[in-house]
Amino acid sequence: MRRLRIVTQAAFVGRPDGVRQQAHLARTAARVLAGASRQRKDAALAAMADALDENVPEILSANAADLVNAEGGDMSAAMLDRLRLTVQRITEMAEAVRELIRLPDPVGEVVRGSTLPNGLMVRQVRVPIGVIGIVYEARPNVTADAAALCLKSGNAALLRGSASAYQTNRVLVAVLAEAIASTGLPGEAIQLLDAHRSTVAELLTARGLVDVVIPRGGAGLIEHVVSNATVPVIETGVGNCHVYVDNTADLSMAEAIVLNAKTSRPSVCNATETLLVHRAVAERFVPQIAAALQAAGVTVHGDPEVVQLASDVVPATDHDWSTEYLSLDIAMRIVDSVQDAVEHIACWGTGHTEAIVSDSASSIGRFVAGVDAAAVMINASTRFTDGSEFGFGAEIGISTQKLHARGPLGLPELTSTTYVVTGTGQVR
Repeated sequence: MRRLRIVTQAAFVGRPDGVRQQAHLARTAARVLAGASRQRKDAALAAMADALDENVPEILSANAADLVNAEGGDMSAAMLDRLRLTVQRITEMAEAVRELIRLPDPVGEVVRGSTLPNGLMVRQVRVPIGVIGIVYEARPNVTADAAALCLKSGNAALLRGSASAYQTNRVLVAVLAEAIASTGLPGEAIQLLDAHRSTVAELLTARGLVDVVIPRGGAGLIEHVVSNATVPVIETGVGNCHVYVDNTADLSMAEAIVLNAKTSRPSVCNATETLLVHRAVAERFVPQIAAALQAAGVTVHGDPEVVQLASDVVPATDHDWSTEYLSLDIAMRIVDSVQDAVEHIACWGTGHTEAIVSDSASSIGRFVAGVDAAAVMINASTRFTDGSEFGFGAEIGISTQKLHARGPLGLPELTSTTYVVTGTGQVR
């Protein structure tokens, strides 16, 4: 691991113009990356993945220091889980980087094209965005994912992780930047910003130097970035995800989907937080699913009818319908129809992922047409909303906005386009 890279980036800490200086370096690096071939970028990705595997002890040591500091504070169990690295998680980070090598390079892809009556050939071609700032909370895997995605798509990355993960991120960026530099591309293509509070404001207002900012984290972080940025923002969103069990559903299938969606990893944004059950199957399904969830350690928060149908249910309030628990908790409500489920989701959902379990084409059609979400699952768990699960490789996050990109932010979503017009001497 190259210690000099840590010292070099640390030289900007505390300087009034530190972020702007790093952004200038990133712009220079971005110009090099924009012209880099797929072979050069893939070689850098391979070096980055190998560097993660080769530096596990150093990464785990830094992560242990972060965990000690975090456990002495008020960090939730869900956030501690996101912060914690293991040998397996680092291996998975390295494999996610290698997966990007196997994916096509989006840069240079022709989105559309035609030849005009005057003979001009017009092509819309994907190009890198430039310098991407990413603000995120205690998830060190985002550091590797963001660095790799930005590099493959020809962008430089300015990473602003949380203070709670600073030591881990510091080592990760040192390892990754050194790996990039070893292949002849600029190590400044990935830079870590200091975790001081002021650096977020500096990043968000570095208009002209930073092309776009992507926040990844809880509602408070996202709202702060969106409200204070003068740099354009691609907004990722929190995941108050729902599963609706229709009156035509296979209830064994529904149980398996709900248990997976809630318990496989409750601390992530695509975990289900609310279960909606059609009244026609409530007497059979509610006691069954409540017992199964409780056996898995889940606390069920239910409306008055759910409280009557199942044991040990906590009465739900509006707070439960609006909450992204990120824990072993789930809200449950009985609804009269598909339309009632759609209306509940419209009121309380966050536009992330909504799922229906049904054997009715009519119900499925009304649900898909009615919900407004980045992803809609039909007879499948909400946990599949993920760039890797969709076959896109690693992703920066799940965009819940409607401009530029929606859903997993993978390689194509980290590009813009340029119109390339080829003529034979035409004048207007």
